[in-house]
Amino acid sequence: MEIISYLQVLAGFVLLFFSGDWLVKAGVELSRRFRVSPLVAGLTVVAFGTSAPELFVSVDAVFTDVPDISIGNIVGSNIANIALILGCVAIIFPISVRQPSVVFDWLVMMLSFLLLFLFLNNGLLQRGEGFVFFLLMVIYLFWSVIHSRRQSFRKEEVFPEPVMKLSASVLIIVLSVTGLYFGAEWLVNGASHLAIGWGVSERVVGVSVVAFGTSVPELATSLAAAMKKEMDISVGNIIGSNIFNVFSILGITALLKPLEVSSRIVTFDFWWMTGIGILLMLFMIPLRKGLITRFKGAVLLLVYIFYIWFLFNT
Repeated sequence: MEIISYLQVLAGFVLLFFSGDWLVKAGVELSRRFRVSPLVAGLTVVAFGTSAPELFVSVDAVFTDVPDISIGNIVGSNIANIALILGCVAIIFPISVRQPSVVFDWLVMMLSFLLLFLFLNNGLLQRGEGFVFFLLMVIYLFWSVIHSRRQSFRKEEVFPEPVMKLSASVLIIVLSVTGLYFGAEWLVNGASHLAIGWGVSERVVGVSVVAFGTSVPELATSLAAAMKKEMDISVGNIIGSNIFNVFSILGITALLKPLEVSSRIVTFDFWWMTGIGILLMLFMIPLRKGLITRFKGAVLLLVYIFYIWFLFNT
């Protein structure tokens, strides 16, 4: 039975990775048709595509009565996005930060963390709170796109032409979403069975194994963006994904079904997520000439390794 669970988790990882990767590619093609900048593409279209695995996993987890995997997946994914993924990318390709507007997006991310803490204090994320998250996500998206188009118009920015036809992009998105659905279901089912076999809580599995699996698309996208020297997408994708994870993923999940929350997520994992978010801002200073160096990337990666070690040993 345990072998089947391992195979389910592995198959879920693989399907989430390829489905997320193709969803991102199709999403970028659509963003080119709407003529938005690479930064906004990273914060919106690409971030939504790479956050889709978290959405499917969280919804599937809450409806299979493992809510700690649902919320643990989001918190753990936010930690992995910054500490693991940006850390790995920076070690391979130091990441320059050229857009001062990233400060606003970072502030939105930290606002999402603060609201999550306030909402989870009573041990329950309710439908009304989920609606607030979702409404804030819509407002943030509209602001990002409108602001980007105004900036692009002033600078007379030239956008690359789409490579795919519109119909092909839509078809790939539909197929990718289908793959994400099945990948999420396999991952959650396999992970919940492994939690029982290992004798650890569903929360620990959610913030480690499941969170890593759903963060794989962010890792692939950020590495690809860094290799193409599109660093704004690399940083913007991570910050945007974290905003999406809280506002959109938890918002939609709570709207569908209120979430009960383990107190350990609020008293332990949340503070790791917030501290790593603050560390990211410190590493991006000065914002106009900021550079997340290999050393800073190594520090982020070591912080993540220590977090996982502490998670399994306390």
